[in-house]
Formats: sequence, C-alpha cells, structure tokens
Amino acid sequence: MPERLVVRRHAFRNALVPVVTVLGLQFAILFAGAVLTEKTFSIEGIGWLLLVSITSKDMTMIQGVVVVYAVIIVGISLVIDILGALIDPRIRL
Repeated sequence: MPERLVVRRHAFRNALVPVVTVLGLQFAILFAGAVLTEKTFSIEGIGWLLLVSITSKDMTMIQGVVVVYAVIIVGISLVIDILGALIDPRIRL
C-alpha cells in the first residue's frame, strides 16, 4: 500500500478532528471580539448595538443581544460536533 494512501486514509482523518474543533471554537470567539472591532473601526453591527444598549442601560436589548450571541456560539459548537462525527465515525453524538 503506498504511503500517501495510508496517510490520507488513516493519519489525516485522525489528525483532522482536533483541527476542526480548534478552528471552529476560534471562529466562535471571533464573534465575541466583534464588539471591540466594531467600536475600533466605527462599524454599526451587533457589537455596536450591545455597546449602545449598555451605555443607555437598556436591559431588554442587552439580554436580547447576549441571547443572539449565545445562539450563534451554540450553533457553531453543534456544527463542530457534527463535522467531527462525520470525519471520525468513532465519535458518537
């Protein structure tokens, strides 16, 4: 059996699971950094909305934005888990 085939079938798939997990979690952390990025570059987005809500003490809007962030992060985590299970069938959901 050629070495390239062994690496592709066995080593690559096993090594890909942690890489997908780390990249996915970094992508989720990217959303948390949106507040700083939007404030720095004066971009009006969800991070800007959160900052305006905090300064105006609008608790309902703060809760809504935090829930949206939480849903995004949970969704990304779900996609990461599904991808991990597809890559390595030994992983059960």
